[in-house]
Amino acid sequence: MFSEVIKALSDGFLVTLQIFGITLLGALPLGLIIAFGSMSRFLPLKALVKTIVWIIRGTPLMLQLIAIYYGPGLLFHNNIWNYSNGRMTAVLVAFIVNYACYFSEIYRGGIESISKGQFEAGQVLGMTKSQIFFKIILLQVIKRIVPPMSNEIITLVKDTSLSRVIAVYEIIWAGQSFIKGAALIWPLFFTAVYYLAFCGILTVLFGLIEKKLSYFSA
Repeated sequence: MFSEVIKALSDGFLVTLQIFGITLLGALPLGLIIAFGSMSRFLPLKALVKTIVWIIRGTPLMLQLIAIYYGPGLLFHNNIWNYSNGRMTAVLVAFIVNYACYFSEIYRGGIESISKGQFEAGQVLGMTKSQIFFKIILLQVIKRIVPPMSNEIITLVKDTSLSRVIAVYEIIWAGQSFIKGAALIWPLFFTAVYYLAFCGILTVLFGLIEKKLSYFSA
Protein backbone atom coordinates (compact mmCIF):
# COMPACT_ATOMS: atom_id res chain seq x y z
CA MET A 1 0.00 0.00 0.00
CA PHE A 2 2.85 2.41 0.82
CA SER A 3 4.39 2.05 -2.64
CA GLU A 4 0.97 2.57 -4.20
CA VAL A 5 0.50 5.77 -2.20
CA ILE A 6 3.94 7.09 -3.14
CA LYS A 7 3.30 6.39 -6.83
CA ALA A 8 -0.06 8.19 -6.76
CA LEU A 9 1.37 11.16 -4.87
CA SER A 10 4.36 11.34 -7.20
CA ASP A 11 2.09 11.32 -10.26
CA GLY A 12 0.01 14.10 -8.72
CA PHE A 13 3.12 16.06 -7.82
CA LEU A 14 4.33 15.91 -11.43
CA VAL A 15 1.12 17.67 -12.44
CA THR A 16 1.70 20.21 -9.66
CA LEU A 17 5.22 20.83 -10.99
CA GLN A 18 3.87 21.21 -14.51
CA ILE A 19 1.35 23.85 -13.42
CA PHE A 20 4.04 25.61 -11.38
CA GLY A 21 6.66 25.64 -14.14
CA ILE A 22 4.43 26.69 -17.02
CA THR A 23 2.78 29.37 -14.89
CA LEU A 24 6.17 30.92 -14.13
CA LEU A 25 7.27 30.74 -17.77
CA GLY A 26 4.14 32.61 -18.82
CA ALA A 27 3.53 34.93 -15.87
CA LEU A 28 7.04 36.35 -15.40
CA PRO A 29 7.36 37.96 -18.88
CA LEU A 30 3.64 38.81 -19.08
CA GLY A 31 3.86 40.51 -15.70
CA LEU A 32 6.64 42.78 -16.99
CA ILE A 33 4.54 43.72 -20.02
CA ILE A 34 1.58 44.51 -17.77
CA ALA A 35 3.84 46.58 -15.52
CA PHE A 36 4.92 48.71 -18.48
CA GLY A 37 1.24 49.12 -19.39
CA SER A 38 0.37 50.29 -15.88
CA MET A 39 3.18 52.87 -16.07
CA SER A 40 2.29 54.02 -19.59
CA ARG A 41 1.91 57.72 -20.29
CA PHE A 42 -1.03 56.85 -22.56
CA LEU A 43 -3.79 57.33 -20.01
CA PRO A 44 -6.50 55.10 -21.59
CA LEU A 45 -4.06 52.17 -21.71
CA LYS A 46 -2.87 52.86 -18.18
CA ALA A 47 -6.44 53.00 -16.87
CA LEU A 48 -7.41 49.79 -18.68
CA VAL A 49 -4.40 47.86 -17.40
CA LYS A 50 -4.84 49.10 -13.83
CA THR A 51 -8.53 48.14 -13.91
CA ILE A 52 -7.72 44.61 -15.10
CA VAL A 53 -5.03 44.23 -12.43
CA TRP A 54 -7.45 45.51 -9.77
CA ILE A 55 -10.10 42.98 -10.80
CA ILE A 56 -7.69 40.05 -10.91
CA ARG A 57 -6.02 40.91 -7.60
CA GLY A 58 -9.34 41.68 -5.95
CA THR A 59 -11.06 38.37 -6.72
CA PRO A 60 -10.16 34.84 -5.55
CA LEU A 61 -8.13 32.64 -7.88
CA MET A 62 -10.69 29.89 -7.29
CA LEU A 63 -13.43 32.11 -8.69
CA GLN A 64 -11.27 32.94 -11.71
CA LEU A 65 -10.67 29.24 -12.37
CA ILE A 66 -14.40 28.52 -12.30
CA ALA A 67 -15.22 31.53 -14.49
CA ILE A 68 -12.56 30.73 -17.10
CA TYR A 69 -13.47 27.06 -17.36
CA TYR A 70 -17.27 27.19 -17.11
CA GLY A 71 -17.89 30.76 -18.33
CA PRO A 72 -17.62 30.27 -22.13
CA GLY A 73 -19.94 27.28 -22.09
CA LEU A 74 -22.58 28.95 -19.91
CA LEU A 75 -22.47 32.36 -21.60
CA PHE A 76 -21.92 31.42 -25.25
CA HIS A 77 -22.97 27.75 -25.26
CA ASN A 78 -19.54 26.87 -26.57
CA ASN A 79 -17.24 24.90 -24.29
CA ILE A 80 -13.87 25.92 -25.70
CA TRP A 81 -12.11 23.59 -23.25
CA ASN A 82 -13.84 20.45 -24.52
CA TYR A 83 -10.75 18.49 -25.55
CA SER A 84 -8.31 16.09 -23.88
CA ASN A 85 -6.11 18.67 -22.11
CA GLY A 86 -8.76 21.38 -21.92
CA ARG A 87 -8.98 21.44 -18.15
CA MET A 88 -5.23 21.78 -17.77
CA THR A 89 -5.15 24.56 -20.37
CA ALA A 90 -7.90 26.44 -18.50
CA VAL A 91 -5.93 26.08 -15.27
CA LEU A 92 -2.77 27.42 -16.90
CA VAL A 93 -4.61 30.40 -18.43
CA ALA A 94 -6.12 31.30 -15.05
CA PHE A 95 -2.85 30.90 -13.17
CA ILE A 96 -0.74 32.80 -15.70
CA VAL A 97 -3.12 35.77 -15.83
CA ASN A 98 -3.53 35.85 -12.05
CA TYR A 99 0.15 35.68 -11.20
CA ALA A 100 1.14 38.00 -14.04
CA CYS A 101 -1.01 40.70 -12.44
CA TYR A 102 0.61 40.14 -9.03
CA PHE A 103 4.09 40.08 -10.56
CA SER A 104 3.32 43.27 -12.49
CA GLU A 105 2.82 45.20 -9.26
CA ILE A 106 6.11 43.89 -7.90
CA TYR A 107 7.88 44.86 -11.12
CA ARG A 108 6.25 48.30 -11.09
CA GLY A 109 7.25 48.92 -7.48
CA GLY A 110 10.82 47.85 -8.19
CA ILE A 111 11.17 50.03 -11.30
CA GLU A 112 9.61 53.08 -9.67
CA SER A 113 11.88 52.71 -6.63
CA ILE A 114 14.94 53.46 -8.76
CA SER A 115 16.04 57.08 -8.55
CA LYS A 116 15.19 59.17 -11.62
CA GLY A 117 18.71 60.51 -11.45
CA GLN A 118 20.00 57.20 -12.77
CA PHE A 119 17.76 57.48 -15.83
CA GLU A 120 18.98 61.03 -16.37
CA ALA A 121 22.62 60.01 -15.95
CA GLY A 122 22.19 57.35 -18.63
CA GLN A 123 20.65 59.89 -20.98
CA VAL A 124 23.56 62.27 -20.39
CA LEU A 125 25.92 59.45 -21.41
CA GLY A 126 24.01 59.13 -24.67
CA MET A 127 22.37 55.80 -23.86
CA THR A 128 19.00 54.85 -25.31
CA LYS A 129 16.04 54.04 -23.06
CA SER A 130 16.47 50.31 -23.64
CA GLN A 131 20.19 50.51 -22.85
CA ILE A 132 19.48 52.42 -19.65
CA PHE A 133 16.90 49.86 -18.59
CA PHE A 134 18.88 46.71 -19.32
CA LYS A 135 22.38 47.94 -18.38
CA ILE A 136 21.65 50.20 -15.39
CA ILE A 137 18.17 49.61 -14.02
CA LEU A 138 17.35 45.93 -14.50
CA LEU A 139 19.82 44.31 -12.09
CA GLN A 140 18.97 46.83 -9.38
CA VAL A 141 15.29 46.10 -9.90
CA ILE A 142 15.91 42.35 -9.67
CA LYS A 143 17.76 42.88 -6.39
CA ARG A 144 14.79 44.75 -4.91
CA ILE A 145 12.04 42.45 -6.16
CA VAL A 146 13.60 39.09 -5.23
CA PRO A 147 12.13 38.98 -1.67
CA PRO A 148 8.50 39.81 -2.62
CA MET A 149 8.78 37.73 -5.80
CA SER A 150 10.02 34.72 -3.84
CA ASN A 151 7.02 34.99 -1.52
CA GLU A 152 4.62 34.98 -4.49
CA ILE A 153 6.38 32.04 -6.13
CA ILE A 154 6.23 29.98 -2.94
CA THR A 155 2.54 30.87 -2.66
CA LEU A 156 2.13 29.60 -6.22
CA VAL A 157 3.39 26.18 -5.13
CA LYS A 158 0.49 25.90 -2.67
CA ASP A 159 -2.07 27.56 -4.95
CA THR A 160 -1.61 24.79 -7.52
CA SER A 161 -3.91 22.70 -5.29
CA LEU A 162 -6.81 24.92 -6.42
CA SER A 163 -6.69 23.28 -9.84
CA ARG A 164 -8.70 20.39 -8.40
CA VAL A 165 -11.71 22.75 -8.40
CA ILE A 166 -12.12 22.00 -12.10
CA ALA A 167 -11.09 18.36 -11.74
CA VAL A 168 -7.40 18.54 -12.60
CA TYR A 169 -5.61 15.64 -10.89
CA GLU A 170 -2.84 17.05 -8.70
CA ILE A 171 -1.17 15.94 -5.49
CA ILE A 172 -3.93 16.93 -3.04
CA TRP A 173 -6.49 15.07 -5.13
CA ALA A 174 -4.15 12.07 -5.21
CA GLY A 175 -3.85 12.08 -1.42
CA GLN A 176 -7.55 12.62 -0.84
CA SER A 177 -8.52 9.76 -3.15
CA PHE A 178 -7.25 7.29 -0.55
CA ILE A 179 -9.81 8.55 1.99
CA LYS A 180 -12.69 7.25 -0.12
CA GLY A 181 -10.90 4.37 -1.79
CA ALA A 182 -9.05 2.83 1.17
CA ALA A 183 -10.30 4.77 4.22
CA LEU A 184 -6.77 6.10 4.83
CA ILE A 185 -6.11 9.66 6.01
CA TRP A 186 -2.32 9.59 6.24
CA PRO A 187 -1.67 9.81 2.47
CA LEU A 188 -3.40 13.19 2.42
CA PHE A 189 -1.19 14.51 5.22
CA PHE A 190 1.84 12.94 3.57
CA THR A 191 1.40 15.41 0.72
CA ALA A 192 2.78 18.01 3.14
CA VAL A 193 6.19 16.35 2.81
CA TYR A 194 6.20 17.08 -0.93
CA TYR A 195 5.16 20.70 -0.41
CA LEU A 196 7.65 21.27 2.41
CA ALA A 197 10.51 19.77 0.42
CA PHE A 198 9.74 21.80 -2.69
CA CYS A 199 9.23 25.05 -0.78
CA GLY A 200 12.45 24.36 1.15
CA ILE A 201 14.41 24.00 -2.09
CA LEU A 202 12.91 27.24 -3.42
CA THR A 203 13.72 29.06 -0.17
CA VAL A 204 17.37 28.00 -0.38
CA LEU A 205 17.51 28.93 -4.06
CA PHE A 206 16.12 32.42 -3.49
CA GLY A 207 18.50 32.88 -0.56
CA LEU A 208 21.41 32.14 -2.89
CA ILE A 209 20.05 34.57 -5.48
CA GLU A 210 19.75 37.33 -2.86
CA LYS A 211 23.31 36.65 -1.73
CA LYS A 212 24.53 36.73 -5.33
CA LEU A 213 22.92 40.15 -5.84
CA SER A 214 24.04 41.55 -2.48
CA TYR A 215 26.69 43.76 -4.09
CA PHE A 216 23.90 46.06 -5.30
CA SER A 217 22.89 48.61 -2.73
CA ALA A 218 19.16 48.49 -2.08
